[in-house]
Amino acid sequence: MTHTFQKYTSIIVVAIIVISAGIYFLTKDGGSSIDFVIALKADLIQEVSVTGRVKPSESVDLAFEGSGRVSRANISIGDIVSKGELLIQLQNGQITAELAKAKANVKLQAAKLEELKRGPTQEEIEVQKVKVESAKAQLVEAKRNLVVKINDAFTKSDDAVRNNVDQFINNPLSSDPQIAFQVINSSLESSIENSRVSIESILDTWQDSVDILTLESDFEEVVDDAKQNLSDVKAFLNDVSLAVNTLTASANYSQATIDGYRSDVSTARTNVNTALSNLSAAEEKLQTAESSVILEKQELSLKTAGTRVEQITAQEAKVEEAEALVRSKQAEIDKTYLFAPINGVVTLQEAKVGEIITAREIIVTLISQAEFEIEAKVPEADIAKIKIGDIARVTLDAYGSDIEFIASVVSIDPAETIIEGVATYKTVLYFTDMDNRIRSGMTANIDIKTAEKDNVISIPSRAVITKNGKRTVRILDTQNNVVEIEVVTGLRSSEGYIEIIDGIKEGDKVIVFLEE
Repeated sequence: MTHTFQKYTSIIVVAIIVISAGIYFLTKDGGSSIDFVIALKADLIQEVSVTGRVKPSESVDLAFEGSGRVSRANISIGDIVSKGELLIQLQNGQITAELAKAKANVKLQAAKLEELKRGPTQEEIEVQKVKVESAKAQLVEAKRNLVVKINDAFTKSDDAVRNNVDQFINNPLSSDPQIAFQVINSSLESSIENSRVSIESILDTWQDSVDILTLESDFEEVVDDAKQNLSDVKAFLNDVSLAVNTLTASANYSQATIDGYRSDVSTARTNVNTALSNLSAAEEKLQTAESSVILEKQELSLKTAGTRVEQITAQEAKVEEAEALVRSKQAEIDKTYLFAPINGVVTLQEAKVGEIITAREIIVTLISQAEFEIEAKVPEADIAKIKIGDIARVTLDAYGSDIEFIASVVSIDPAETIIEGVATYKTVLYFTDMDNRIRSGMTANIDIKTAEKDNVISIPSRAVITKNGKRTVRILDTQNNVVEIEVVTGLRSSEGYIEIIDGIKEGDKVIVFLEE
């Protein structure tokens, strides 16, 4: 590779000598002086020259993603470590326990999946049949209990009205019952007497319903009717209670008689409220029993039909979820270990056993033992010329300009770095061959070959004039008259020459200086 660059350097030198030899001077009438060159074909090489600094090709700052307490610190500054070697460890006992629990859950979910795939056994089907029969028996018992509570509700309502209240109502079974004592509130008295007529009708109808009640009856309708009847009786008793509580002792009613009325009405109200509560509880028990029968029958159908694909798919998802949790916990544990990502030397070690480490705090730095690179800052004016893979000649200040090393461009930072107001781009080059003379920190002078053209028409760059966005050159025609010609330019070399693609031809006299 060094030989190749020496070849390129020789070509540049020869081209310069050939072109420079073509410079002529012409003095025309009137004393004007003209410097011109002969347009010749030559080889052009474009280079970008920058300076940089040698650094290890790998320098790594290491930190933990999370915080924690240091449990192990296996290294010290200056230690040589191998890639994959454990450097620092944080305490991870709690996460380890959570990982074990997560692994146990994977086994549990996997076992359930296998059970679903295998399907129910005949023994399990028989067990489920027993559950169905048990649910049916509980349903019958719930119905019997509800029949008892409905009968009890009727009995308590009948007793409350026909015994507890009717003792102070005259002609209670007639169409015109009358309260035996004077009620201060005439409206209340009228309401009680009218309600007694309707309550009698309710009790008679309810009696007929209770007499024909069986386990096969429509309990939803029967319960609704019973609740309504209890509510009506309850409202009637509330009014009666108001009337009795306003009664005072007189010649016709002793205080003992009044207290008896009040006690009987209070008992009647309590019994009706209890009956309503018991009826609601019995109804709820029946609904629960009915639901249980339905669920157990469905479960028997599922077991008889075998496992559905949807069930297996759902359980597979649970297994995957459990496995994902294991991976998550394992990842958390992995983050409590700091391993060496490269072979290298420890240059920074800030961790101490027992110390709490903050997340993303750099605690270890490694540099590689060999394989150096060069980091350079390329100005924005030149960065467009450089590409990955370009070859460069490098000299190090430590050894002078006579000793050259070869490197190649391996990366160009897309983001700019502002240095003294100028945008630059970090460019990294690798040395092609290892050399024991190369040391970290050395200053490097870099000439990056960005392009080359062989055997093209070339003239000094200063001969090209730019006006109104167009590029022109002035030449001398065969009568030595100055003629301006538009040209198309190409590659510009690092030595001050430029390629002419179109406009002039080889041998033309191109003016580089004209003194009027």
